[in-house]
Amino acid sequence: MAVLAGPWPRVGVVAAALLAAAAILARHDRQRAWAMLGALVLAPVLLLDDVWHSPQLSFIHHHSLATVVGALAVLAVLAAIVLAVAAMFVARRPRIVAPLAALTLPFRVPISSGGTTNSLLIPLYFVIAASALGWLVPVLWRSRTALTQPQAQPRPPALLFEKLLAASIVLYALQALYSPSFGSPAGFVAALQNEVFFYIPFAVLFTRLRDIEWDRRLILRCLEITVALAILFSLIGFLEEATHTLYFRSNLVLSNELHEYFTINSVFYDPDIFGRYLALVMLLATTVLLYDRRTRVQLLSVGTLAVLWTCLVFTLSRSSLVGLGLGLAVLAALRWRIRPAVYAGVVIAGLALAGIGVATHPSTFGLQNGNVATSGRASLITGGIHLFAQRPFYGYGSGSFPSEYTVAYPQAARIVKDSHNIPITVGVEQGLIGEALYVALVLSILVTLLRGARGDPYRVAIAVTFIALLLHTMLYADFLEDPMTWGLLALGGSLAALARSGREPVGREHPVRAVA
Repeated sequence: MAVLAGPWPRVGVVAAALLAAAAILARHDRQRAWAMLGALVLAPVLLLDDVWHSPQLSFIHHHSLATVVGALAVLAVLAAIVLAVAAMFVARRPRIVAPLAALTLPFRVPISSGGTTNSLLIPLYFVIAASALGWLVPVLWRSRTALTQPQAQPRPPALLFEKLLAASIVLYALQALYSPSFGSPAGFVAALQNEVFFYIPFAVLFTRLRDIEWDRRLILRCLEITVALAILFSLIGFLEEATHTLYFRSNLVLSNELHEYFTINSVFYDPDIFGRYLALVMLLATTVLLYDRRTRVQLLSVGTLAVLWTCLVFTLSRSSLVGLGLGLAVLAALRWRIRPAVYAGVVIAGLALAGIGVATHPSTFGLQNGNVATSGRASLITGGIHLFAQRPFYGYGSGSFPSEYTVAYPQAARIVKDSHNIPITVGVEQGLIGEALYVALVLSILVTLLRGARGDPYRVAIAVTFIALLLHTMLYADFLEDPMTWGLLALGGSLAALARSGREPVGREHPVRAVA
């Protein structure tokens, strides 16, 4: 791991972040294609540097150089052939990227990296790479062979939240330069992993989804796939509940053995992530229920909600229930009278924040009881606030919360990965600098999604789903680490730009159609 402590991985992370930001902001296809290609090439190199001594690559260190080179060459050729075929398919049908992303978004594969095991979205990564290559290779080839032809019209200027999103990726990489967890002896390089596993590939996915010509049919196709997957995952969850067996093992197995209750996680390896997915799909189905009055659609929507709600209860995910409640309140505000719904939303958010405050205050029930009530999150939040107070301006560095919390509280009985509260994690790692950018990003997203959304069921669905996800990140984790965030922003930003240009939004001409 000595190589990770050197300057080149740090320079590489910043360079990859700059390329990802350029892919988001560049207005000309050729510039965006080169930036995207650079990010796609540099990210695997950084990842290989991170996992070089992991168990998955142990065969490299126990075989001759010729054997290793031959095996890697064969794997590289096979991967290139499969990826090239997929890229050509996407190049001929560019709109297929959206339903493929919706189909692969939930599936995670546990991979050991840098001394830790991460549940990575391997199928989605393949879709991202194929969609990017299927678009950028023709663009670069045309620019090389037709220099005398007039260039295509540049895309419209980036929205404010897109600029702040790109800035967030770059700032996170820059603040990783002084993070004490970067290059640690244990090989846990949280900042590098977040950039390589999440921010860079999801930024590429964002650009591809944003540039698609969205219409009613494509949106409904993605909705069909998402609802069908949620029902399928619910059936797996019901089977887990009936047999009291987790078919996709995780740390939850030990938790279920220690408690009287049983918690399901389906294919997500985490009940709260599973609960979040169910809650967000329920909001989409509820939007269909409220905006389409046909009897058949109403019955199908109610049936879908009944299945998903029952499964959500079995996850025991309180953060998902709170997020669902706020999303329903905002949905009611946009559909009917706003004042009662705003009151309900304020009450729900207030109760959630009050619950956190009560549980984290040692003088109320005692810190230990507060930890029991919040599954250990009380001490993480109070500890995070204490760490933020020690270094409030620039923080400890990106990805540093686990290591800094462990140093400050060595008596912690659990393995710490985050504070289960995104604003606190940002404050500890990035200080007021990162917190200000985070708040500006969230506010700009809310303004973009909500402005002029009333009456357009498609924009309403995106707005309420994002708001529920946002609240969930304040009670659990994963904001920009969740690909659903980037998908919602890409679609919501595209529809908002369409409305701002004066064209009729997609949802006003036709009612929403539910799918069995």
